Amino acid sequence: LAGCTALPMGRGHRDGGRQISSAANFDPARFGDVWFIVAAYGAEAECGPLGETWKPTGPGAFRVTGTRCGPNGARAFLAETRVTGPGRMIRQGAGVQEDLWVLWVDADYRAAVIGTPSGAFARVLSRRPVLRDDLMNVARQVLEFNGYDPANLSRL
Repeated sequence: LAGCTALPMGRGHRDGGRQISSAANFDPARFGDVWFIVAAYGAEAECGPLGETWKPTGPGAFRVTGTRCGPNGARAFLAETRVTGPGRMIRQGAGVQEDLWVLWVDADYRAAVIGTPSGAFARVLSRRPVLRDDLMNVARQVLEFNGYDPANLSRL
């Protein structure tokens, strides 16, 4: 695990008093392509099917397009994302910049958990629209380890 850090209690879906860690084994070259958001926290879980396409634009850089939850349902988005460290990225789009951490990815890059140190969001991603139960169980454990309450995670 690449660098653990404790953050103060804050807004969002995670206990900021708990440590959070990014995946040191994260390989940006394997992360590109289509991801389905199969579980999320809060309002994101109310929009229905959501997805993201991570298109590599250079070493450690992606153009991310997809859908996210807006005030009137799912909305398209575009963001530029660059790797800043092991399992750590900065995503910029629509005037917003956010730290985005890969908390876990399975060895075959079939599933991943991404989130923000602030706890603003966390998502479980899958290469297929439905994630196998064993991989979802691991994703829940990873979220809990990183201060998220797995009971509040909703499957999409």
